[in-house]
Amino acid sequence: MRPLLILLILICASPPALAWNAAGHRLAALIAWQQMSPPTRSFVATALAGHPDHGRWREKAGADDPALVFAEASTWADAIRRDPRFADETAPPLPGFSDMAAHGDWHYVDFDKRGKRGRGQIDRKILELREILRSTVKTEEISWALPWLAHLVGDLHQPFHVGRSEDRGGNSVLVEDPAARQPFVKLHAWWDDLPGSSGLRGKRLQRRAGELLAGQPTPEQGEVGQWLRESRRLLARAYPATPGSVSAQIDDDYRTWASQTAERRVTEAGYRLGRLLEEIHRRRVSRETASPRLKPER
Repeated sequence: MRPLLILLILICASPPALAWNAAGHRLAALIAWQQMSPPTRSFVATALAGHPDHGRWREKAGADDPALVFAEASTWADAIRRDPRFADETAPPLPGFSDMAAHGDWHYVDFDKRGKRGRGQIDRKILELREILRSTVKTEEISWALPWLAHLVGDLHQPFHVGRSEDRGGNSVLVEDPAARQPFVKLHAWWDDLPGSSGLRGKRLQRRAGELLAGQPTPEQGEVGQWLRESRRLLARAYPATPGSVSAQIDDDYRTWASQTAERRVTEAGYRLGRLLEEIHRRRVSRETASPRLKPER
């Protein structure tokens, strides 16, 4: 038992999980792409083309397909947490970046047992990024804010990103999954991996996004506070109750419910992100085409 306990301690001490894994964010982005009109798609593609990391996204996408590049861009906010360029948040911004901070506390918000808000800013940052994208005339700000918004909308739909302060959003909770090669894992990380392999790209990614679109109902748009409350309500069932050898165990009923819930939440995130970007672009066009009323000539 001693080696097992040491292993469990090491797992708990490891860094917290990030978010939906890359597959989840890419799927949400492709679903969002399907909700956007051609002019909005063009706005998004142009904004991403001005980002310093656009070449990296295009290379990872394996094609010069704006939808697949958008899918890669949606994972950027996690990627920079392992990027040495963003190791010193006080460093002067490199060209094309608003700052050099990884902004770890933008990805979540925690609540205590009484429902009091703790650490994290995800909902507030989504609103701030929305306003930047609606109003800024600086192309660099648009290129920087858009990948952030795409990522955080996805994160907000993962229940453990609006989790409990006492267990760091499920990062301090170990569960036992008999079906996994490594049976002990953080509950938060187990949920992050539900959408599929992090290597899901290309045709397989597009096919999977199509399956989610076909198999899930169209959600109401709602607003950011509603999305947060939906994730909070899911937490009541998101902790497995079946006892395992040393921790709670993932049984078949829980696995089925969690998998179905993750599919629904990723799909909802995609629909809502696409509509949000559509609304942002519509506002920009309306403002840019508006002209002051001319006084009649005498």
